[in-house]
Amino acid sequence: MKLVAPKPFTFEGGERAVLLLHGFTGTTADVRMIGRYLQKQGYTCHAPLYKGHGVPPEELVHTGPNDWWEDVLAGYQFLKDRGHEEIAVCGLSLGGVFSLKIGYTLPIKGIVPMCAPMRPKTEDAMYKGILAYAKEYKKRERKPDTQIDEEMERFKETPMTTLKALQQLIEGVQQHLDHIYAPVFIAQARHDQMIDVESATIIHDNIESEQKVLKWYEESTHVITLDKEKEQLHEDVYRFLEKLDWSV
Repeated sequence: MKLVAPKPFTFEGGERAVLLLHGFTGTTADVRMIGRYLQKQGYTCHAPLYKGHGVPPEELVHTGPNDWWEDVLAGYQFLKDRGHEEIAVCGLSLGGVFSLKIGYTLPIKGIVPMCAPMRPKTEDAMYKGILAYAKEYKKRERKPDTQIDEEMERFKETPMTTLKALQQLIEGVQQHLDHIYAPVFIAQARHDQMIDVESATIIHDNIESEQKVLKWYEESTHVITLDKEKEQLHEDVYRFLEKLDWSV
């Protein structure tokens, strides 16, 4: 069964714009609910889909952080081209890392990193994660177990330079945290099973922003945007956005 590929989305709200960024191996579905919520509050939301995501894992490993960063930049420019002069950014996991990178690269009103890693996992741990993702994707395609096993054996032979590049991206962003001055709201799930939760404290303590808040979500796991406290997260992000110094 061929899975329906997710797509980028744009939810038209008002003049204030929010760029929504999903995580590694995730899709725009992970930020769709928060996008709809913010649209109802008058914000225009746009979420790009990174190259190699939402498609078979064999395509993912032939892309990397440089490709995904280009997609992020294109998403920012998409909002600019539609007349949105002031943009905030809200990102989950890898999207949170990119939201911080935007913070020292482009003009931005505010930044919301959610469960953003600052201490990269070992390549071995990341490799196991991508194998688990690949197997789960093939199960969702409802392929027979024998076919999945054969495809996974071939998949394991694929060079995974993406993982080293991911580590370098995270390390590079951490080194630039003290170049971030825009307001930041850091959201971190207490039961995050995917990243070192101390990443949230590293972000908070190293950014130069005068307006910065770290909030822990005590009942949530890594994909915080879809977990038990998502409604609270929506409200918190909205309140943070409302406090920014918008001219519109």
